[in-house]
Amino acid sequence: MQELAKIGVIGCGWFAQAVHLPILRRLPRTELIALAEPDPHQRQAAAHRVPMARLYADYRELLNLQDLEAVIVSVPTAFHAEVAIAAMRQGKHVYLEKPIAPSLGEADKIMSVWNQAGVAGMVGFNYRFNALHREARMRIQAGKLGPLIGARSVFSAPMRSMPAWKQTRLTGGGALLEMASHHIDLVRFLFQQEVQTVYAEVRSQQTEHDTAMLQLQLENGLRVQSFFSLCALNEDRFEIYGQAGKLTVDRYHSLDAEIVDAMETPSRLHGATRWLSLLRRAPYALKKLRSPWHEPSYREALSSFTAAVRGSGKVSPDLLDGYRSLKVIEAAEESARSGRVVSLSS
Repeated sequence: MQELAKIGVIGCGWFAQAVHLPILRRLPRTELIALAEPDPHQRQAAAHRVPMARLYADYRELLNLQDLEAVIVSVPTAFHAEVAIAAMRQGKHVYLEKPIAPSLGEADKIMSVWNQAGVAGMVGFNYRFNALHREARMRIQAGKLGPLIGARSVFSAPMRSMPAWKQTRLTGGGALLEMASHHIDLVRFLFQQEVQTVYAEVRSQQTEHDTAMLQLQLENGLRVQSFFSLCALNEDRFEIYGQAGKLTVDRYHSLDAEIVDAMETPSRLHGATRWLSLLRRAPYALKKLRSPWHEPSYREALSSFTAAVRGSGKVSPDLLDGYRSLKVIEAAEESARSGRVVSLSS
């Protein structure tokens, strides 16, 4: 097992500067050695954050570095395939932000190169590493809810200024790619089932395809209803219903994956028990306060990737998980166009 993972970041916009760079600088046994960013102002801002890193305007020069082992790809979605393929062909391990591509056609090219390259390929579904989602999965698998009845989720944000490429579907924008990709992956993660059918409605309120409603049916028949919007309010929540109760995870407000028993009635004792549970979650609350955007899963995901680069772990979620999420999204878009339920072939 090697001592250091030598990492580069391709694409140093606001997200990389807020999340990737500060985390990678502080990860143990990780050295951030190179940055690539075509915009000179963003490049200099990134250099200020990581003064020892080598700087490049062209990512292809960065990929030529012999001592570079892996890259974080954080470029606009339309360039994901181009950059990831170039990196893998150079033998670099790749952490690719979601979605892996704007279309399955481009994703197919990524998968073909990855299957031949023999490198680690991880997709940025960091919410799998959120402690609440992991706890929720454990409770579901332990049967705490009894037989499952159904689930619903919402992921939304208020209208904000966004770059032009995020305002049109063709260049990688829209609520399905931006938000639904995360929840589709979490559905697969939580229930360990693939999506079998999808029905969707997509609307353009302020920007193209900025609002979507999905009805998913999983292989075991479980149904999941989801709402996504880039012009509503900050919300990210899962509610999972079983015969024995309901489990709720609110990524912004929860400190625990809370289960309400089906036969429970509100009482002061229940309130006291809940407060004791929250006290047990104090370490998670502290970690959340100290994390970029109060989301600890970013660090956990990048830590998992750099461990794999050093040879001490296997990447998950991998590029195949990204491909499967994108496949559901394209089926949802077909459903929205046709007005019918679309079945996904295995």
